[in-house]
Amino acid sequence: MLENAIFPVKEVAAVGYPLNDFVPNETGYKFIVREDTGKVLSCMSDNYKLVKNETIIKAAEPIVKKHKGVVKEVSVFNGGRSVHMKWHFPQHLVKIGKEDELTPEIVIGNSYDGTLGVNIMAGAFRLICLNGAVIGIVASRYKNKHIKSNVSFDDFDEVITETMDKTKLIFKEEFPVLQGTRFKDKHVIDFLQMFPLQANEMVTQSLIANKPKSFWDLFNVGTNVLSHHMNRDRLATHNIEGRLYPAIKKWAEKEAKVAIA
Repeated sequence: MLENAIFPVKEVAAVGYPLNDFVPNETGYKFIVREDTGKVLSCMSDNYKLVKNETIIKAAEPIVKKHKGVVKEVSVFNGGRSVHMKWHFPQHLVKIGKEDELTPEIVIGNSYDGTLGVNIMAGAFRLICLNGAVIGIVASRYKNKHIKSNVSFDDFDEVITETMDKTKLIFKEEFPVLQGTRFKDKHVIDFLQMFPLQANEMVTQSLIANKPKSFWDLFNVGTNVLSHHMNRDRLATHNIEGRLYPAIKKWAEKEAKVAIA
């Protein structure tokens, strides 16, 4: 599965030729080219440091294996411009309430077009329905940009461990707020608006079938749709996944405060 994210890329100088002159001029830019297809993935400034997916995988895999993680999903977008790699940690089980059991996930992202720095996001996997979810960046706002002075994997072990620990803490401290707080009709409208128009009927049918009452129920309707009914090879699906939990968490916390007041 990880092999899908490993393909040869190279830098090619972007040069300019003045009119009637065959001597190229430096432009301060370069092309990032996928060698196996010949596709130009991006044009970046010379300050951009090429960090290959293969380099990230080599740095992450020993750490993931130490925590007994397994590869769950690898998604390559736009011909290789960006990638999300997801690992699942089945031995780190956390119980939420009486029935729910979750395990942490790690999502490592990278891009060759500057849209995404090397980053490590927290995720959750719900065993009862096999839904995956992205929580966001929780390890001290780790986001490693592609500039020559800011590319280092020395702290990967620390960041992955911190992400897992904080994810399990989120399970215990934040998820119960979602479980214990009921949503209002306005939240269903906001929830539906997070999905593309072509998915509205599917999401609506899922709401009717599951009859959610709490924000936790609503969150799991969303993760079920994203995990099982939308195209996982589209970046838009992963973008919605990344916005879902922060939005529902914000709604739930606001309603919980109103209830206390």
